[in-house]
Amino acid sequence: MNMSAGIGQTIRIKGEVTAREPFLIAGQVEGTVEVDGHTLTVADGASLVATVTADTVVIQGHVKGGVSASNKIVVEATAKIEGEFSAPTISIAEGASIQGKVETTQRKAKLAVAS
Repeated sequence: MNMSAGIGQTIRIKGEVTAREPFLIAGQVEGTVEVDGHTLTVADGASLVATVTADTVVIQGHVKGGVSASNKIVVEATAKIEGEFSAPTISIAEGASIQGKVETTQRKAKLAVAS
């Protein structure tokens, strides 16, 4: 199956969202969003008021809160972001609206398991 999970345009959720696969938010979410080891995409027209953690976060819509990515954050031209954003790599397209703190962090080293 090659589908990603998601929250559609007409869906509104308050609470905690967790995923262990690529995840798309096209609707409204208030609370916390955790996408373990995969990409979270906030679609154009989506609204997210939350604390977010993911491997990669792609923002096309409105995000207010704290966003932390272990790999990168991609802010598209249609995005409006407010809050604190941190990742080892952050790209911001011309035309994006940003209010708050943007911080690049150290990439977390993967631990090798001794055999």
